[in-house]
Amino acid sequence: MSALLAMTAPLLIGAVMLWAALQGVDLYEAMLAGAKKGLQLTSEILPALLVLFPALWLLRASGLPGLLGQGLAPLLSALGVPTETGLLMLLRPISGSAALGAAAEIIGRCGPDSLPGRTAAVMLGSSETTFYVVAVYFAAAGVRHSRWAIPAALCADLVCFLSSAWICRLLWG
Repeated sequence: MSALLAMTAPLLIGAVMLWAALQGVDLYEAMLAGAKKGLQLTSEILPALLVLFPALWLLRASGLPGLLGQGLAPLLSALGVPTETGLLMLLRPISGSAALGAAAEIIGRCGPDSLPGRTAAVMLGSSETTFYVVAVYFAAAGVRHSRWAIPAALCADLVCFLSSAWICRLLWG
């Protein structure tokens, strides 16, 4: 079984190459065109990433997310959201790795079978790093004015967080 899994990618690539050859596609030219397009896309995305990553580092280093998480604790408690997930909710739209670290800390402190641990896992698995996605995909698509995309995505994140907490409380609360 493991040998079959190890051969999946090479077999798939070989099948695509065979199909392309049977269709009369010049594989070398197609691969060169794909590499050229990939390099162009990288050059379009790179400026957004060069701005985004230092800004994320500065935000995390400032300690502001932790203070905001503590300040939101009463509101989260009133909404039925485990207060331990406040920092995760603030970090997830900004940084996937920081949110993963926050979730790991919640799970380590509260336990994987606790309501906060399960809620953190569901929130992490069902939400997206909004600002990273907007920076990368909008830059790749050449979108210059996001207009309502970011507010709509942040509203979707909020709905995701609240529904994750509600569902986890319903199932395991």
